[in-house]
Amino acid sequence: QVQVVESGGGWVQAGGSLTLSCTSSGLTFEDYAMAWFRQVPGKEREGVATISWGGSSTSYSKSVNGRFSISKDNNKKILYLKMNNLKPEDTAMYYCAARKAKTPNGGSFYGLRPYEYNVWGQGTQVTVSS
Repeated sequence: QVQVVESGGGWVQAGGSLTLSCTSSGLTFEDYAMAWFRQVPGKEREGVATISWGGSSTSYSKSVNGRFSISKDNNKKILYLKMNNLKPEDTAMYYCAARKAKTPNGGSFYGLRPYEYNVWGQGTQVTVSS
């Protein structure tokens, strides 16, 4: 069964830091582009950070650029999201998502749109208090 599982969420004061992790099973981790999304009740799911299958390319939403950092350890098969200088508006459920992206010719996909991904975790809650 293909699945990804998030961990590391919690409560933190504004200005603090958290690191989220995402582990996988049932898929060839190093072949997958991955991303972090977040969602609050009543709002659309927002892409915040994405990384290519090899880890060489990343992209961030404007709201987190400069504060969040995504990384992918293909040896340990773990995706990370390092979140610094957290703000109350970062409070959300955070989701890990994956999509097979490596092709015989390489493959360059990475993206921040939810419909581009077909493997999703159950989420981990991040709460930032002011």
